[in-house]
Amino acid sequence: MSKIGFIGLGVMGKPMAQHVVDGGHTVFAHTRSGVPQALLDAGVQACGSAEEVARQSETIILMLPDTPDVEQVLFGKEGVADGLAETPGGVTVIDMSSISPIATREFARCIEALGVDYVDAPVSGGEVGAKAGTLSIMAGGKQEVFDRVLPLLQLMGKNIVRVGEAGAGQVAKVANQVIVALTIEAVGEALVLAARAGADPARVREALMGGFASSRILEVHGERMIKRTFDPGFRIALHQKDLELALSTARQLGVGLPSTASCQQLFNVCDGLGGSGWDHSALVRAIEHLSSFAIGDTPPAA
Repeated sequence: MSKIGFIGLGVMGKPMAQHVVDGGHTVFAHTRSGVPQALLDAGVQACGSAEEVARQSETIILMLPDTPDVEQVLFGKEGVADGLAETPGGVTVIDMSSISPIATREFARCIEALGVDYVDAPVSGGEVGAKAGTLSIMAGGKQEVFDRVLPLLQLMGKNIVRVGEAGAGQVAKVANQVIVALTIEAVGEALVLAARAGADPARVREALMGGFASSRILEVHGERMIKRTFDPGFRIALHQKDLELALSTARQLGVGLPSTASCQQLFNVCDGLGGSGWDHSALVRAIEHLSSFAIGDTPPAA
């Protein structure tokens, strides 16, 4: 049994922390909105600051919304770095947030300068995967550190891969989000085209599921587009954030991502329609808006 710190107990962090508790670890937690009662009832010990978490933990897990949040929690007033200054060493920080790969490398450098190990381990799988403990985890960091924390990561995920050194996990997550966004766009365009041409989009999807165009996104998000079920599993606002991470990283590296930029503009259209809180499969609504035709509409007579 280890002493694990957990900072960030939102939609993803709360069930992830519960899995750590269920794994037999003592958990010290902090979040701006307060530790949920269910976790307190499970034995999680609430801390008043990130610094307090760091002082009491052997491993510290972060699950936060964005790069500035991670920077503030690590290096701000009463942050993790302040608490680490009072620890005897042998501590590991695991950042499971989805943030800038370039910033992550700098965060790792600064934390390692304190004699503390650092692993970036962003996840894919959404709230469903977090609750089920089946997240895909993309890790960056030293091999020996990854090997040491792997049993802890296995409490929260199933497909766990060390991609490379510090920052490599975040690079993999950004790549994942680019592929997901562009595939959602492709599925949306195909289904709107099919519907406007007079074909049954549900039958088109069924036919495509048996061929080379088959994908998990066509299966799950294609069905959502057809049934108009856009309650968020992963909100458009979060995918916008992830694509901006991809685009800003690409700009710094001199890499062109034209399709990613185009897809971001479609998410912006959804945002303008009041849809920042929609599920990202609702990207199809931007395509429908630009087409003046929605899946489910009756196409005009030829």
